[in-house]
Amino acid sequence: MPEKLKKGWCAWRFDQMAIMVNDRIDNPAEADVEHYIGLEHLDSDSLTIRRWGTPSDVEAAKLRFRKGDIIFGRRRVYQRKLAVAQFDGICSAHAMVLRAKPEVALPEFLPFFMQSDLFMERAKQISVGSLSPTINWKTLAQEEFALPPMEEQRQIAEALGASDTCGQAVSRVIDHLRAVRRAAIDCLTGLADWPRTTIGDFCQMQNGRPFPGKAYGEDGIRLLRPGNLGQSGFLAWDPSKTTWLPKMWEEEAREFVVDAGDVVMNLTAQSLEDGFMGRVCLAREGDRSLLNQRIGRFRNWSPDVLPEYVFRVFQTSRFQRHAIEMCEGSKVKHIFWPHISRYELVLPPLHEQERAVGRLRAVDALLDQAIERRVLSGGLHRQMMATMLQVAGEATGREPIEGTRK
Repeated sequence: MPEKLKKGWCAWRFDQMAIMVNDRIDNPAEADVEHYIGLEHLDSDSLTIRRWGTPSDVEAAKLRFRKGDIIFGRRRVYQRKLAVAQFDGICSAHAMVLRAKPEVALPEFLPFFMQSDLFMERAKQISVGSLSPTINWKTLAQEEFALPPMEEQRQIAEALGASDTCGQAVSRVIDHLRAVRRAAIDCLTGLADWPRTTIGDFCQMQNGRPFPGKAYGEDGIRLLRPGNLGQSGFLAWDPSKTTWLPKMWEEEAREFVVDAGDVVMNLTAQSLEDGFMGRVCLAREGDRSLLNQRIGRFRNWSPDVLPEYVFRVFQTSRFQRHAIEMCEGSKVKHIFWPHISRYELVLPPLHEQERAVGRLRAVDALLDQAIERRVLSGGLHRQMMATMLQVAGEATGREPIEGTRK
């Protein structure tokens, strides 16, 4: 921490930078708004709200927000969920509704500051709880952060706003390509001119097994768990969600080794959001791992069936509806092989399956390129943010700093 701040910079308590809006709505149906925002509607590292629900979707008490307010996911801050409202509405009580105090922090500057690593790391440090770490407003309010003068805030917000606009444009392209991909999958696997059959007529399913938690380590062979089933249909190995087992398990549980070409499916979920129930993935090169419990692998395929074609069938809107309708359980939902095995599909000749798969791979390639471009854009945006805010936020609130306002 520098002994002296840059000229014009001052350290402020967070409650001097923003107010917490605690407009509680006990009956969402009487809120007289059209939009409900849950934490599931917020994307990590994105200030834009792209999806929402309605007040009729929920019953418990919520918080009212106004256009321009910041909706900050105070629960599990490490998910980095923070957005600026483009409309009035109500949101989850697991969020915090904040409104900038423009005499200290410009409304267009504060969201970018809160999105920075400087702020997010501090927020994680002061979160309490083990299973669902949560920020307490009284604690956050007392934290001190160094901010630049108004004109510099305006310049930073303008530069980061332009960068964010570019990133959002790429995100819209990705959203469009995903819609095209879903439509193509539905179309190419739903042609009615071919015979109909059921999943159970040409394959079987192997359930994963439990592995001892005490054996988890930092290397060896990865353990495939539900959190590794990417929404894209391919396995995702984010370090924060990846667990390893010693290499010996690859031999001891060799019948549970997942390798390239395997089709796997999530069989349990607490939420039916985002198509997590019945989510299917195709393992690719480099995805070698062990099949954990709560995940099923399809095997013993008939020779006239291409597994990748069936993988695409499982990605259709129709199968996703089937998975939700068939699942059992109250708090935790489950889907079982009998539910999956009786699902009907159109099965064309093998050469037609290959043709459909080839077309869908081409769409996937376009989507991968767009996602890679967004990753590059996001990296540049974070680099700009770190550079512009490298002095902002260095006040800790634990030692007096020259320029601090009380």
